[in-house]
Amino acid sequence: MPIAIDACAAQHQGDRKEQQDRVAILAHPRRRGVALAVVADGMGGHTGGALAAEQVIHTAKTNLEHFSPDDEVPRCMLENSMREAHTMIKASRFINEKDPHSTAVMLLLQPKTITWAHCGDSRLYHFRGKQLVQRTVDHSYVEHLLATGRITLEQAATHPNRNVLLTSLGGQDEPKFDFAEVGELLGGDAFVLCSDGLWAYFDDVELATLVADNSARQACEILIEKARQRAGGNGDNVSIAVIKLVDVPETKPKPPAGFVPRTPGTAN
Repeated sequence: MPIAIDACAAQHQGDRKEQQDRVAILAHPRRRGVALAVVADGMGGHTGGALAAEQVIHTAKTNLEHFSPDDEVPRCMLENSMREAHTMIKASRFINEKDPHSTAVMLLLQPKTITWAHCGDSRLYHFRGKQLVQRTVDHSYVEHLLATGRITLEQAATHPNRNVLLTSLGGQDEPKFDFAEVGELLGGDAFVLCSDGLWAYFDDVELATLVADNSARQACEILIEKARQRAGGNGDNVSIAVIKLVDVPETKPKPPAGFVPRTPGTAN
C-alpha cells in the first residue's frame, strides 16, 4: 500500500526572553521523497545560543542540497552536517566572544529508509501506532546515572543536574554522536524530534497516544499547549517536528467515459 507523509514543525518561546531553539523540515531540492528534519537547542548567553542553533540548521540545509542519495551514505551526510556545525560554532567564539553551544537531532527521510543522528539531549522518538519502538538516549549526566543504576527514573525526573550535558556541538571537546536507522517503513510509523522544553513534560505512552490520535499539525499544537500549561510559567523554549507515515488506499483507475462492462455470455 502506498505511504504518504504528514509532517509539521512548530515552536514556542516559552517563558524565556529569547528563542534559542531552531527547528526545520527541509525538502531535498532535486529528489522527490527525500527530506531532512532538524531540531537544535542553542545555549550560550544572550544571542549566542540562537546563533549556534541557527548554524546547525544552515549547515544541515547546505549538506542536504549537496546530498546524492545514489552515491552517499546517509549516516555520513548526517555526521558531516554535525561535525561542520560543531567547527563553525566553535570558530564563532573568537568572533562574538560568547560561549555558544547547541544540541542537534536530525532525521533523514528517504523513500525506503529513515536514518537519524543526535548529539546532546534533544530527542527523537520512533512510534509504531501507540507503541514506542525506539528513542534516542540523552548525552546527559542524568542518563549516565540511569545507565549505571545510580538513580531511578523517578529520581531522574527531578534531579537537580538533569540539564547538564556530557557533549554538545561547539564545545572544547570533540562531540559524541549516536546513529540509528529504520529500513522497513510502515503506515502508522511516527517520528517525533523535540527539545527538552517539550519532552520533559510527557511520558512515552502519552506522547505516543497524542501523536497517533491526531494529524501532525494537531499533535504539535496539542503538545506545545500541554507543555506550556505544565511548565507553570517557567517553561523553556519548545521545539518539535512530527513526521507521520500514513497508508494511502490504492484507487482503481476509472473506466473511460461511455464504457459499458461486458457480462460473460453476452455480446456488446
